[in-house]
Amino acid sequence: MKLEELLEPIKEFLGCETPNEWIEAAVKEENLPVVLIDHLICELKAAQSAMFLIRKYAVDKDSGDALLEWLKPFETLIYKREGNWRDLADKNKLTKSMIPKSNTPYGQELIDKMVMLIKEELHHFYQVLEIMDEYGIDYQSITPCRYAKGMLRHVKTYEPDALVDKLIVGAYIEARSCERFAKLAPHVDKRLGDFYISLLRSEARHYQDYLTLAQEISEFDITERVVYFGKVEAELIATPDEDFKFHSGLPACS
Repeated sequence: MKLEELLEPIKEFLGCETPNEWIEAAVKEENLPVVLIDHLICELKAAQSAMFLIRKYAVDKDSGDALLEWLKPFETLIYKREGNWRDLADKNKLTKSMIPKSNTPYGQELIDKMVMLIKEELHHFYQVLEIMDEYGIDYQSITPCRYAKGMLRHVKTYEPDALVDKLIVGAYIEARSCERFAKLAPHVDKRLGDFYISLLRSEARHYQDYLTLAQEISEFDITERVVYFGKVEAELIATPDEDFKFHSGLPACS
């Protein structure tokens, strides 16, 4: 599939394109560290979010504990600054099969899709660390931007609607990531541009997986909720944002 064919449904799904002002800010040399560090954290958070969904809704305690152990070395590196990042390449393995809860209404497909997503996000996490090392960029703590929290505050509080909304939010995060990687790729050096292009297929598939799961789990047609969150997401992207990050809105100085 050609790049444009891959991106077309994502462009239709998103309520707006990334503003040119954000692209101009993102490609400035002085902003490269925050772009890469925030990208790194986003990959870990994507894996954590998928793990949370599996643990909360789909698997037994032993399986949930195995998921926690899988992510532990990645989280330890970021939150405790312990360990060597190069060792993480051998840590991206799930040590046991995921066993569904006996009373869960959610099927094996939720488990399988989220486990695959975690594996891919952790692989991308390692790849970003490789690039940061090549560019001489050290990890440092940064504050989270408003983006994900701005959408999650609209998630319903009762099930299964809460899970459906979380999956829709996940779809928007993955779709926006895909769109921004494609936007950035032509404006950065070849090493970084090739990396961003290499991420597009998995990000596009992740957004589709989230949407498919949302509709399968929902008791109603999700179109209305998708449109609703599309408007919320577009506002976060298109309105002024004081905090420049990978998913931030219009740079406030523009």
